[in-house]
Amino acid sequence: MRCDAVTSNANPIADTGRPLPQPTLASAEFWASGADGILRIAECSACGKRSHPQAVLCPDCHGRELPLRPVSGKAVVVGLTVNFQQWLPNFPPPYVVAIVALVEDPGVRLTTNIVGCEPADVAVGTQVRVVFEQVEESIWLPLFEIDPDADGKPGALPEPEDYKSRLRAPVSKKRFEDQVAISGVGQSKIGRRLMVDPLSLTVDACLAAVADAGLTLDDIDGLSTYPGRSVGGMSEGGIMPVEQALRINPTWVNAGAELPGQNGSIIAAMLAVSSGLCRHVLCFRTVWESSHTELVRSGEWATGNARATDMFEFRHPFGAMSAANWIACQASHYFHRYGDAKEALGAIAVNTRHNASANPEAVYRDPITMADYLNARPVSTPFGLYDCDVPVDGAVAVIVSAIDTVGDLPHKPVFVEAVGTQMMEPLSWDQGTLTHLPQSLGPSAHLWSRTDQRPEDVDVALLYDGFTFNALSWLEGLGFCELGGASDFIDGGRGIAIDGRLPLNPHGGQLSAGRTHGYGFFREAVLQLRGQAPGRQVADPRLAVVSSGGGVPSGAILLRSD
Repeated sequence: MRCDAVTSNANPIADTGRPLPQPTLASAEFWASGADGILRIAECSACGKRSHPQAVLCPDCHGRELPLRPVSGKAVVVGLTVNFQQWLPNFPPPYVVAIVALVEDPGVRLTTNIVGCEPADVAVGTQVRVVFEQVEESIWLPLFEIDPDADGKPGALPEPEDYKSRLRAPVSKKRFEDQVAISGVGQSKIGRRLMVDPLSLTVDACLAAVADAGLTLDDIDGLSTYPGRSVGGMSEGGIMPVEQALRINPTWVNAGAELPGQNGSIIAAMLAVSSGLCRHVLCFRTVWESSHTELVRSGEWATGNARATDMFEFRHPFGAMSAANWIACQASHYFHRYGDAKEALGAIAVNTRHNASANPEAVYRDPITMADYLNARPVSTPFGLYDCDVPVDGAVAVIVSAIDTVGDLPHKPVFVEAVGTQMMEPLSWDQGTLTHLPQSLGPSAHLWSRTDQRPEDVDVALLYDGFTFNALSWLEGLGFCELGGASDFIDGGRGIAIDGRLPLNPHGGQLSAGRTHGYGFFREAVLQLRGQAPGRQVADPRLAVVSSGGGVPSGAILLRSD
């Protein structure tokens, strides 16, 4: 098992099976600049601030001249993962994906591969130097190897940023949260490889939510969803096909991916209702990733061999194909800074499976032990199989209603106490937060600035668990324990059990109930506060916190029962 499963080669063009980046008008010079073996990074001509990828505006002085200038090519590993998953047919694992910070400026980082060594030889703090691999006439990938001049000494690591210094005070005493309530929730069938038209799943969930609220389709005057049109089994197609199916003639619609997490589409609906634009907004989220993957595998769904673009341009060429790889780098930095938390992650996985065992809607219900967790197939260190959520097919719908309409509805409404949406951390997987899931800390701090409630008042937590480390990050970010204190708080699973100090994901979360991509947590919070949970019910909960977003952007919502 060697890091150099990816070959470093600075002479002939190497066909390594890597996805190639699509050079843009902004990035083409960077990809070509390694031809002479020198790493070049954008640097502001006015103030000397470096940035990567190359920006159009200096983040410090707002200067517009940011030419690429040489740097030493020396860096320090600040996060890494050994990937064991075969994401690509011609890019065999294992290989090391790492985030490295330049010695000249630790705030400038590159996602890359560490080559020419055994994976066990690389750790957070390892000093490395650049070595280029030519993969096309004008594309030279910056890889890194252990720096022999460092004599094995660890390099300095960047300290965490003071993100809370960026917290903005509320702009008004008037709170939009007080003008809305959650009147209905609904869910379609949830399962693996259902092979059902995703629009059909969406309609099932929407009709169930409307019925749950005691409304009719004629009452619905708004539609909101995440992410809208999307590929890869991640939506039913957005607003257009749903409106064509329901024909409600909405006065307002919303769809998009750049929101405060998946549940940001629900927050957008709250804003529309509180403004008086709508009375009842139907929000929905549909996934059919499980069936889509099967269709691709069988050859029934054609996929292209496209270049890596947008957020993937600086990740996919290094085999960092999944959020499992990206988030694992943050987990490695957390382990280095705060101590090995593998068993705390295991306790999250075991606890959620225990909760799922009582939930008839959950996809996986057979209990697992800590031994099962620790011996599971590795995916991307420190993550194994049970650290990763379960792709499913299904849809969830939520209805946001004006506060003055809910008195006559059949179910006890659930009220909105506060939302956390502010971006305090850089919107990046590698240029900002290293210690926790990116964008779990800032929205959490913002949430508590909009309410007099405190973390100790929360009765149940529905925290996004695309990976176990996500849930750990939200626990700490939301202030249920200090940064680095999750292992003690979780207490082998006792602290997050249904009868513990903070019951976590009583339905089984995405780790066991299935990846309904944010909305499933919101629905479970509503049902918990109503006392209608399909599985394990927390005793008389009054306050529930919900987080969404497996990275950037993300958000949090505090719900109350009275």
